[in-house]
Amino acid sequence: MSIDKETAAKVAKLARIKVEDEDLPALASEFNAVLGFIEQLGEVDVTGVEPMVSVTPMRLKRREDVVTDGGQQEKVLSNAPDAREGFFAVPKVVE
Repeated sequence: MSIDKETAAKVAKLARIKVEDEDLPALASEFNAVLGFIEQLGEVDVTGVEPMVSVTPMRLKRREDVVTDGGQQEKVLSNAPDAREGFFAVPKVVE
């Protein structure tokens, strides 16, 4: 897969990052380098390798899944620029 200037501009727009037109070729090149590295990782044989959390064997801390601080919906939404029907309202960014 190859990223061109137009795709890099679209990604920057979706990420809400201002990128000047003269910087788009460099950004596209960086995206292509990242995608190339990801393709290399896909070629690695990981047969028999167990998934791990860390480079050293460890067990994740476990806790009971309980609500410890709830019932503050109105207080949380008071800072929202736009809240509707008890939720944060955000503009549509994906076409």
